[in-house]
Amino acid sequence: MIQAHYGEFAALLVAVFWTITALSFEFASIRVGSLAVNIIRLILGFIFLSFFTFFYRGHFFPSDAGAQNWLWLSLSGLIGFVMGDYFLFHSYVIVGSWFSMLVMTLAPALAAFFGWLLLGETMDVKNTAALLFTMGGIVLAMFGKGNGQNKLSLNKPVRGIIYAFLGALGQGLGIVLSKKGIAGYNAFAGTQIRIITAIIGFSIIISLTRKWPDIRQAFSHRAGMTGIFIGSFFGPFLGVSFSLLAVSYTKTGIASAIMATVPILLIPPSILLFKRKITVQEIIGSLISIAGIVLFFL
Repeated sequence: MIQAHYGEFAALLVAVFWTITALSFEFASIRVGSLAVNIIRLILGFIFLSFFTFFYRGHFFPSDAGAQNWLWLSLSGLIGFVMGDYFLFHSYVIVGSWFSMLVMTLAPALAAFFGWLLLGETMDVKNTAALLFTMGGIVLAMFGKGNGQNKLSLNKPVRGIIYAFLGALGQGLGIVLSKKGIAGYNAFAGTQIRIITAIIGFSIIISLTRKWPDIRQAFSHRAGMTGIFIGSFFGPFLGVSFSLLAVSYTKTGIASAIMATVPILLIPPSILLFKRKITVQEIIGSLISIAGIVLFFL
């Protein structure tokens, strides 16, 4: 039974891993700040990946990559990891990991849009409908009736919504640039290149904002570092690895639809661990958004 659906089980594990990752990084970001979480988890993720690639392909570093690989994967790292994750992690603190990951369901559809715009890929009526469907679910989750009023109003801070959207935008464009840069090269080594560039990018941001004392202080925060370590292990390492397994053993659409269930999986722990109130309307919005992803890959 398991062997017949190996890819589907791998995709489900990815959804679980990314749920753990989102919760861990939200927990850590609240305690030590999003910049510290970003650069420390990238360093840890790079260490995990480097040992894996050493045993898997005999290279600790991506020294066999070509100039084109480095160019496009570096751009992908700057846009996907630095810009995308910079805003995503800030949104964790403002609107929480559940809503942030709901907005991130836009990333595959945005990747399709950028693929059409930059790579000449097909963006047909079904893809456009799926994008609108996903956006409709997110908009439904964003609005509610508050303070005893009958009129609809935003139930999330605008800044948090914008940050989450910029995170999805960065990830969507980053995926397209990765596709252009990977060009037959090993996916794990390609991720190493993206991480190397991202570490350099975040180091520049931290230097310009003079936040290095905050980064050093984060290492002494036991709870924050525990969250970063857990998130780094389940996200950049296990999440990436099992997502590649998932698409290798089942259709990309099926794997993507299963992996897109993270916002649903996040609901119970968000309520239990962060005491977050999630309404029926928000749950329905999540389901509609995920249905859009399913439609996109059908």
